[in-house]
Amino acid sequence: MTEPRLADHDLAALVDDWLTWDEAAAQLGVTPAKVRTLVREHQLAAAVPGDGRPQGVPALFLVDGEPVKGLPGLLTVLHDNGYDDRECIAWIFLDADLPGRPIDALRENRGSEVKRRAQALGF
Repeated sequence: MTEPRLADHDLAALVDDWLTWDEAAAQLGVTPAKVRTLVREHQLAAAVPGDGRPQGVPALFLVDGEPVKGLPGLLTVLHDNGYDDRECIAWIFLDADLPGRPIDALRENRGSEVKRRAQALGF
């Protein structure tokens, strides 16, 4: 049996808490339009977690009113490797060989090892 493609993972099952544009904007102290800009610039990632749910940002992407340290660089590496936001979120929340999930490593300020692993995806 083959591993499902990243795009096929159920994001609602991988990510417990999602923020709407307004909720993310409130935490960041910006407007919802600025949140969209941050997503477009790969400072954050957003996706529709499931049928009938609005597009949102994983709550764990924000800490103390800022994107998690290392997240923008990681998203850039993943996008440079051809991943879209949905695939980026799935990869970041899947249990990897790190130990643990990449999001946990980022939140523990271990972004360098996560970025190295993401760069290896392109080779």
